[in-house]
Amino acid sequence: MSALVIPGGAATAQEKTVNQAIDQSLGDHTKYETVIKALQKAVAAHDAAGVAALVSYPIGVKVHGKETNIKSAKAFVDHYDGIMTPRITKAVVDQKYEDLTVNYQGIMFGNGQVWVNGICHDNACNNFDVKVITIQEGAS
Repeated sequence: MSALVIPGGAATAQEKTVNQAIDQSLGDHTKYETVIKALQKAVAAHDAAGVAALVSYPIGVKVHGKETNIKSAKAFVDHYDGIMTPRITKAVVDQKYEDLTVNYQGIMFGNGQVWVNGICHDNACNNFDVKVITIQEGAS
């Protein structure tokens, strides 16, 4: 006997739960969802410029294991392969939207390899951009 798969079943409920958590903790989930999907697509395609456009600068990262402060998208692209290690790339590409961790610090991919959060443009944070704020090897 085969299992019955109902399109839009459990995954949709889980996605709604993630969306509600984003709305409650961080703000408009549609802004986050757009960036999350764009990030995954760019990382999967090895699109360094596409990933760099989604990062908040300056960002502290390790480039080939050495702590480095990346100040621009151009510098990010120049060091892309040193920053986006196979482990970090896998964490981003393999992350399922419905399994994202959401809290006041932002949205976590994998075991903390990448974090995304809103960057406020006003004191009330009514106007914000969603950007990658952390890239690291993460917990084992």
